[in-house]
Amino acid sequence: MIMNLEWNDMQYRFVNVALTFFPGTSENVFAEKNNKTVAQTIEHRKYIKLAPETKQRYANNLNSPLGDFLMSLKRSGDQFYSFFLNPHGDLTYSKFSIQNCDVIAAKGLYIYTVEGQLQYIGRCKDSFGKRINQGYGKIHPKNCYRDGQSPNCRINAQVTRNRESVKLLVCQLDVDDEIVASEAGLISKYRPPWNIQQRSR
Repeated sequence: MIMNLEWNDMQYRFVNVALTFFPGTSENVFAEKNNKTVAQTIEHRKYIKLAPETKQRYANNLNSPLGDFLMSLKRSGDQFYSFFLNPHGDLTYSKFSIQNCDVIAAKGLYIYTVEGQLQYIGRCKDSFGKRINQGYGKIHPKNCYRDGQSPNCRINAQVTRNRESVKLLVCQLDVDDEIVASEAGLISKYRPPWNIQQRSR
């Protein structure tokens, strides 16, 4: 599959790169983050606003591992657990990667399509391998939290929901300034839904 996008009198040719999905999906990934206690977490600036209510309502749980504590709240129907997470931190995720060695080392623009329709335009100035295999393709428990990687969670969840028909296409570029400018220009022109959803939050 090939998709051509145009911007600023330039044509960008995106070529399909196979995504390899690992079996199964994962839920409640946030619950695996147990390297800090509740008390240690609410001392962090990202969580300081949650400290008074946490101390008042859950005084007996302050020394509990964070992930275990939040999972117990979720199981009991207490929505307070969600305030510790980013807006996309409690979704269903999957693990996926690209295997093409030439693409892994390259950089540039990438897009996701679903049933042939453009859904997302992104950029990477490091490498596609880092962005996909180490970023969007594997959600770590830390990603799910307020100080984690909300975009990684959101895109992974979108890819997971559409895993039967989603495709990744890349356009290799070498100049960082062009990568940045062309991503912004293409998003502005084509307004892919997953990009627009991100901006509207």
